[in-house]
Amino acid sequence: MARLARLYVSGQPQHVILRALDGQDAFVDEQDYTLFIDTLKAAAREHHVAVHAWVLMPHCVQLLVTPSDETGLSKVMQAVGRRYVAYFNRRHARQGTLWQGRFRATVIDGRQYLLLAVRVVESAPVRNHLAIAPEDYRWSSYRHHVGLTVDSLITDHALFWALGNTPFERQRAYREMCNEPLAEQDVNALMQATLKGWVLGDAAYREWASRMANRRVSPLPRGRPRKVRLESPPQMA
Repeated sequence: MARLARLYVSGQPQHVILRALDGQDAFVDEQDYTLFIDTLKAAAREHHVAVHAWVLMPHCVQLLVTPSDETGLSKVMQAVGRRYVAYFNRRHARQGTLWQGRFRATVIDGRQYLLLAVRVVESAPVRNHLAIAPEDYRWSSYRHHVGLTVDSLITDHALFWALGNTPFERQRAYREMCNEPLAEQDVNALMQATLKGWVLGDAAYREWASRMANRRVSPLPRGRPRKVRLESPPQMA
């Protein structure tokens, strides 16, 4: 079966997952993390992809982005992969890829899931026992969103701006939001949609996205198609 094209719906955010090979760390120290971020920043600017949230962990990268065109995200990930893997292999005297196949990504309904996705991305180090609190972990955009630093990689989405009229109001609202626990089913829904490449949204959003997307947005029904009994054509008089 032919592999489906990368899902794209104009103007819609996408959640991205890039996983390291089993048993392989893709980042060893500060130099590795910094080089990856610098490479991502340059590629995102060149290919006009807005980055709304990010996290780098030894075994995984997650991003929340809005590409400006159908090929922008793929071009960014290819550019980052080529430069970073070549650098990492030279520096750490290894060969071959770092990643578990292609990156995974899907379109999400921003109105319902964008702020949830930002929280899922930025809380990943806590869920993976790399930090006690998200502000304790350096390699994510959380500290930017709560006002502890300024991250030039980030282009905040309009829905984040809607949290308040001033940076302080937005940062406080987001911090308060993050103090509420994430529902495990919401985290799983986002992760599974991204890993499988199907739109995440309610029925109305999926119907709208199916008309706007470059390919189908949800899986076909399982099993063989039902046979349809055709009526005999009318007899001519």
